[in-house]
Amino acid sequence: MSALHLGPSLEGSYVPVDTCSVAREIPEDDEDDFQDACESIPPQPTTTVDLETSLQEVNLALNYFFNNRFEEARNILKLRATSSMYHSVGTSVFAVLEAVLTFEPQHILEAASSLKVCLSVCNRHRRKITISETIGKTFKRPNYESYTALEAHAELCAAEALLMRAMITFIEDETLTSLIKGGMKIRACFGSYKECSVLLNRVKWPSKETRMHFESGVRIGVGGFNLMVSLLPARVIRLLEFIGFSGNKEVGMRELMAGYQLQGLRQVLCVMTLLGYHLIVCYVLSHREGDLAFCDEILEQQLEIYPNGVWFLFFKGRLEFMRGNLEEATHWYKKSWRSQTVWPQFHHVCFWELLWINCLRLQWREALLYAANLLDHSRWSRTIYTYQKAAILMQIPEEELTPDERRSIEFLMRDAPLHKQRIAGKSIPLEKFVVKKCERFFSQGRFLLLGAIELMYIWNMFKILGRHFHLADGILKLIDRVTADDKMPVTRFDADNRALANLLKGACLKQMKSPLQALKHFEAVVAMHKDIKEDTYLIPYAIVEIGLIYAEQGKRENAIMALEDAKKNFTGYSLESRLHFRIHLALTDLRNHQSQKDS
Repeated sequence: MSALHLGPSLEGSYVPVDTCSVAREIPEDDEDDFQDACESIPPQPTTTVDLETSLQEVNLALNYFFNNRFEEARNILKLRATSSMYHSVGTSVFAVLEAVLTFEPQHILEAASSLKVCLSVCNRHRRKITISETIGKTFKRPNYESYTALEAHAELCAAEALLMRAMITFIEDETLTSLIKGGMKIRACFGSYKECSVLLNRVKWPSKETRMHFESGVRIGVGGFNLMVSLLPARVIRLLEFIGFSGNKEVGMRELMAGYQLQGLRQVLCVMTLLGYHLIVCYVLSHREGDLAFCDEILEQQLEIYPNGVWFLFFKGRLEFMRGNLEEATHWYKKSWRSQTVWPQFHHVCFWELLWINCLRLQWREALLYAANLLDHSRWSRTIYTYQKAAILMQIPEEELTPDERRSIEFLMRDAPLHKQRIAGKSIPLEKFVVKKCERFFSQGRFLLLGAIELMYIWNMFKILGRHFHLADGILKLIDRVTADDKMPVTRFDADNRALANLLKGACLKQMKSPLQALKHFEAVVAMHKDIKEDTYLIPYAIVEIGLIYAEQGKRENAIMALEDAKKNFTGYSLESRLHFRIHLALTDLRNHQSQKDS
């Protein structure tokens, strides 16, 4: 199945049925939501605004939002939230952001309610057809040329509302049913974007502005879907293609770049997606380097427009972090968190980054301040935050800990598993990993080897070590000191501990540009595969590291063999999905590179 792009009409497009204009492919059990929304929406005001005025007002609200003038933005949007689809979408964005940032049940309910109203407003403006026309679409294509600009924009706004509704479905009810319902909403949203990509070149637009704003929305939708799906492991992609999804990274990046170059309403969303990909996705989920020069160019432009914008100040900090400029990164992260107080949850994102900056510099006391703040104030994952604080405390030399701190390590290790969450009946992989580590702490007589350094490796922070030799050397010396024979207690998990030490040493040496020494440590991990009792994840992770070293050395066939070995011959280990992302992207790059050479 080919990836969606902005070209000729797509096969299999379809037109909505008139049930308060129900969205395409909306699951039957969701139709009640739309009917309830139609019944509960307040009466439409007698004075309405035309499409162009609506776009201008929402564009102003968007500028206020990205300059931290949140209340002014919210007031503009609320004024017409029950009559203008763009104002309604904007109001819903506020509600969804608050729900995602706080995870408070009341905020989640408010977001769901706001989205019901939003979908109803969108459906009021969508194209309405008769039952006979609905049946007729099976035999001929819809007449897209007859759509008005307002009807086309209504399709786009409905797609955006559906996507947000899917997000809320995932977090409001942690059951398999909700997971399926959320997936169906995303499928309906994908269908709407396909429809919009056809409408872009068929509608007779009354002005350049109405077309430009519509096009920017199509570009972010099509580009975002293609990029997101292309990042997923092959086995997931095969399943998604079976139910109608497809993704192509090149198409995704091309569409996002096109949206970034437009001055449309959603240009800033294309910017945010591109920055998120290059500065976060590339460094957390893959071996790739993001395009830092391009991000620098974007941020220079955006900070001129939004000099106090919390988002772009954060991304500037992330850019400097990925460059290895830790002092500069600290400056921008602090500037981001101090730039606004309306949503303190934004601060937590900066605290997370500042925690790891201090860990990389072995400044454990400073890192502990941020770990404690996250544990006390953030609701995202109490299990991870609790373990994280304990792991950092354990990196502080024993003689420097207070009696209360020593006692708190044991308390935190007992407390962390009690807050484990389940989504659709399954544990979150990293929380499951953390719970095992807490159990190990007690099984080894209240000892755990290099817990904070292991977390740094899992979050792919070791890539930053390669920017500065002294950072990697500091971590390597710490590992050597902690794993010296007279420091390591004898337990039944000796092989697990030695394998972890070898993996971490190899990772440091790789960043210190010593690939042959790194290979010896990774191979030592693999050689211990029969003796490792619990930390079986270390073996496939080491094999992937070996494959990536081969790739850097130009040994393409050896690299592919190692990556395929880790992919096919190991299963059921901790953090398996995380590793499969890295394997998928590494194999994709290797095969694409070979295809380019062959052509």
